[in-house]
Amino acid sequence: MKHHIDISSVLRKTLSCDLYSNLVTRQTGAAVRGQIEELLADARDSGGDAELAVIDFSHVSIIDFSCADEVIAKLLLRYGADDPPKEAYFVFRGVSDDHWDAIESVLERHHLALVIESDDGVQIAGALTEDERRVWGAIFRLGRADHDQITADLADDSSRVAEALNALCHRRLAMVIDGRYVAVGSPRVR
Repeated sequence: MKHHIDISSVLRKTLSCDLYSNLVTRQTGAAVRGQIEELLADARDSGGDAELAVIDFSHVSIIDFSCADEVIAKLLLRYGADDPPKEAYFVFRGVSDDHWDAIESVLERHHLALVIESDDGVQIAGALTEDERRVWGAIFRLGRADHDQITADLADDSSRVAEALNALCHRRLAMVIDGRYVAVGSPRVR
């Protein structure tokens, strides 16, 4: 199930103020993350197996380091844990250059990565190995593929590809659908 979450709407609802579009202070970030988690829990209660959440920053003017840590890092850490509250995958949309310094900093500090959707397409960003980047790119290009197809496409060592696939799935950057790998953010997921 795909779920679009407009961060500016969540922010306005959280702060009860229609004119505010800045994500600043740790408390604000924690409140926004809490609202996102409630929306994901509501989706779980309505019966979906896996959730693809598009987290949209398009109408957010500013995000500071503490909010990036609270909203993005803690969300990715919680749902990327060994026992997440729900099988959820995230695509971040509307991330501007003004947002990027804070987001990049928390990704590096926590060794996290995410999928970003922009006008230029879909890409992964953050702390990734070269093998993870290459394997994710191959999955994205191929659409849906099994381990052997990805290995053949990359002309790479099977065990290196398997290691990268496991890491990508654990980090919620790829998923398995009907026994085949799909890159999060791929049109095949939606």
